[in-house]
Amino acid sequence: MGGSVAAVSSNRTYSFSKPNRDSITLIAGFGVEGDVHAGVTVKHRFRMAKDPSQVNLRQVHLIHEELFEEVREAGFEVGAGQLGENVTTRGVDLLGLPTGARLLLGDEAVVEVTGLRNPCAQIDGFQKGLMKQVVGRGEDGRVRFKSGVMSVVLVGGVVRPGDIVKVELPDGPHRPLEIV
Repeated sequence: MGGSVAAVSSNRTYSFSKPNRDSITLIAGFGVEGDVHAGVTVKHRFRMAKDPSQVNLRQVHLIHEELFEEVREAGFEVGAGQLGENVTTRGVDLLGLPTGARLLLGDEAVVEVTGLRNPCAQIDGFQKGLMKQVVGRGEDGRVRFKSGVMSVVLVGGVVRPGDIVKVELPDGPHRPLEIV
């Protein structure tokens, strides 16, 4: 079970989108080197305002490239990094992973999936109406968030477009992803 890295992105300053890079370096327990959201404690501005001492479960944001194809069919043009993700994957069912799944990115880096990204109103600020495309309903009628997953870095390393992504599922009963 796995796929590949389609793109990597980071930004030193707060902005909705992140520019694509030739590579990013992941640092264990910290996140993406030089990225504004890296840190042991939470760096998301809304979450910092509530409690800046919260553990950062959102060190690395991953989105599946297939989402861009899905929203393109609805008339939206979105590319890698534009929704603020650090790693854009191809061929990995990110939304179907359980909490605690590990993703081996390239030769060294390992991240552990902590939960779903909760899409915010900035998505509609980026492209009006896009929010309805990344928040939908599953076959069971429950709300389904499609704007990627969040993770923490277990093992650091350099990640580049074209790197292989391998998935390791956790032992025991799998816990579905929830918003972090």
